[in-house]
Amino acid sequence: MNGRIAPSGMTAGEGWSLERLTPPSRLYGANGLATGADGRLYVAQVGGSQVSAIDVDSGAIATISPMGGAIVAPDDLVFDEAGNLYLTEITEGRVSMLAPGGQARVIHGDMPVANPITWHQGRLIAGECRMGARIMELPLDGGAPRLILDNVPMANAFQVGPDGKLYFPVMGANEIWRVDLNGGAPEVVAGDLGVPDSVKFDSKGRIVTTQVASGQVLRIDLVSGTREVLADLGPGLDNVSFIGDRIFVSSIPGEITELLGDGKVRSVVPRALQWPLGLAVDGQGTIFVADGTFGYTLRPGGAPILAGMIFYPGCPGYMRGVAPGSPGEWIVTTGTGSLARYRPGEGASEFLSHGHDRLMGVAANARGAIVFAEQGTGQVHVAENGAVRAIATGLDQPMGVAVDGDTAYVAEAGKGRIVRLQQGRAVEIIAEGLGRPEGIAISNGTLYAVDTQTKSLIAFDLASGVQGVIATHLPVGAPVGIAPKYLGPIGDMAGPMINFCGLTAGPDGTLYLSGDAEGSVLALRPAT
Repeated sequence: MNGRIAPSGMTAGEGWSLERLTPPSRLYGANGLATGADGRLYVAQVGGSQVSAIDVDSGAIATISPMGGAIVAPDDLVFDEAGNLYLTEITEGRVSMLAPGGQARVIHGDMPVANPITWHQGRLIAGECRMGARIMELPLDGGAPRLILDNVPMANAFQVGPDGKLYFPVMGANEIWRVDLNGGAPEVVAGDLGVPDSVKFDSKGRIVTTQVASGQVLRIDLVSGTREVLADLGPGLDNVSFIGDRIFVSSIPGEITELLGDGKVRSVVPRALQWPLGLAVDGQGTIFVADGTFGYTLRPGGAPILAGMIFYPGCPGYMRGVAPGSPGEWIVTTGTGSLARYRPGEGASEFLSHGHDRLMGVAANARGAIVFAEQGTGQVHVAENGAVRAIATGLDQPMGVAVDGDTAYVAEAGKGRIVRLQQGRAVEIIAEGLGRPEGIAISNGTLYAVDTQTKSLIAFDLASGVQGVIATHLPVGAPVGIAPKYLGPIGDMAGPMINFCGLTAGPDGTLYLSGDAEGSVLALRPAT
């Protein structure tokens, strides 16, 4: 059983073929880990607002707290002796408890970027993953918290060590610190790491710590001071947990790995894409996959290759919309409201505009004019010759954009329609009565739009106005019957995590689609 819910039976219309270029993901990402008394591994999934339990031997996944439920954007989690599950809800800035019977209640509601959490001898301790973070002990009755430490540069998953002190990774300092639970000055335990984001202790009292930037799992012996690399799994590692002496590690894109020793590993849940969001194709047929925290390049027949992530130098941030730029360059919209030219090979970005509210799709014409949609304000902008100006206002959730010369097309998701924008003319409706159009693309005089409500891909002949459905039952958008909770910003690391089902067209007429319900990239090819 999978942890994601997606339609089955995707079907291409006559004259088209449909295939997956990447396999579906079994989880909505993988963040915090905790081992339950039942021997299963419990996984928090921020992007899916879900908690799942995994049988690490069979691979079976069961949903504990579903998307659309009481728990929103869970990042880390811990059990007490009674089986209550405590969770940090990172976008909500709160800590909640989920009882064994499924009842949820808020323990503390004022913890911006709530992230690390642990339980020690009847005491609940939680912290924040932001600059100037606080670490606090939280009374279970909702009373005032007790401050243990403040002004921490981004604390993350922590645990109390054998000496009774709290050990925690400090991402902003690239160090591991410890502090007495009664407060006082912290001590540096280890430095010169790969951006640590979890610290846990094995049965012999040694630290096991994941490094989000370098992708290494390290073991540190506090007595001898020795440090060893247990595994090198690639950037994006998030957390670690133990089942007996077995070590399990999570990775943000949805991967769970067991470390077997001597550098050997076993995949419990394979790495995949978390969303994905925007897609773009360059003149050589290389696809760029914007997957929020990560950006990948993909060639048909190959596997995604990591191009950048938010902890890499020069990355513009959380990536949502994308369009091809000059060779080696991609034009991206970010979750924090910026438009940038991103050159991952150089580790560099050039920002073109800042301060926007929920940017979505982006497209560029041959002259270099860049059109991009701002969902939050209902505007569409053009960036050209060093200036940015609005070319449409008052739209209802503009998302996908496409350009044909100096004409722009926009998917107006809130009104279920596609509109055309031309300079000096009023906004023109070219298609309406759709469910929720998101990604759009133009190829050979036809505009294509993905409708995430009807789970279909629709073709519009721009000359005749004739339209038709070319694919159905697509794994896109929210699961049928489920209303996902709004996922707000994660401090200044990522703006609101809003899905955007991207669509792009290759030079040969192939359409590439984000299967964001299942975490895949799909290809639709016209018959030859």
